[in-house]
Amino acid sequence: MKIDGGISLSLNDAAQSARDTEAAGYTGAFTAETSHDPFLPLTIAAEHTERLELGTSIAVAFARSPMTIAATAWDLQAFSDGRFILGLGSQIKPHITKRFSMEWSKPAARMREYVQALHAIWDTWQNGTKLDFRGDFYQHTLMTPMFSPEPIAAGPPKVFLAAVGEMMTAVAGEVCDGWISHGFTTASYLEDVSVPALHTAADAAGRPHSDIEVSLPAFVVTGENEDQMATASFATRKQIAFYGSTPAYKKVLDHHGWGDAQIELNAMSKQGRWDDMATVIDDEMLDAFAVVAEPADVASKLVARYAHVVDRVTFYAPYSANRELWGPVIEEIKAG
Repeated sequence: MKIDGGISLSLNDAAQSARDTEAAGYTGAFTAETSHDPFLPLTIAAEHTERLELGTSIAVAFARSPMTIAATAWDLQAFSDGRFILGLGSQIKPHITKRFSMEWSKPAARMREYVQALHAIWDTWQNGTKLDFRGDFYQHTLMTPMFSPEPIAAGPPKVFLAAVGEMMTAVAGEVCDGWISHGFTTASYLEDVSVPALHTAADAAGRPHSDIEVSLPAFVVTGENEDQMATASFATRKQIAFYGSTPAYKKVLDHHGWGDAQIELNAMSKQGRWDDMATVIDDEMLDAFAVVAEPADVASKLVARYAHVVDRVTFYAPYSANRELWGPVIEEIKAG
């Protein structure tokens, strides 16, 4: 399996963060679009690394035109010598309409067309084909030499798509190079629901399953002593409970027969009882959502649980500061 780390969103810290991530042995490093632009730190990271794959996990697609994001991704792919991965996500309607002031409708269908538009634009830039993309949501029919960047020796960037529901997961299977799972999942749910949806869509599109990488931000509970383990356990239970309180994620709990917990968690969240919610996540639930192990056993347990369905993992919580401790773990995961 590949294992990915992160890069600081602070432009002042991005270079050192990227160097540290590469030196630690990670396969790739990703930024997320939260309080800062996700692309700018990757430009700095590309300059200060040599082998590290660099990507967004995720950039908000519907906050931008396909043409805008096509240009940014193209430049990063060229500057990084082919190491860039464009990870996209839809976000949710309130953010798209109220925060970004952009259109929202039929997110899965719109995302499918969005990625198809990117491919059409990149094909024009790479191969000189006439740009004539006409869809229900996007139309791109003008591209003159002055606005066409040079072809890239490594070819266009890969596109990964973050998805929770089966419809958006199917889009990843149809038109993307990778699927980014939500962290709120279990090995059983991946095996029985998510990956079959991904593969069914790939089959319908005539694509081999091996063309689509599966990426998972995996919950890990670990520590070098009992206090650290207890702290990590509480923080992870609290995060699982936060996601579990959301009605959209109830189907994951239903899959294990824990649907009543979602109702309880949702009620507690409305009361602001955030810390108390962690107590709803019992040991059985924690073990299903997270790998719970001492540092020396983390890699073997991650590989045993996920290697047959996942191609690359990240630690949902950052455990990478101690290179002496985590270097062997990273190498063991990569070997698995």
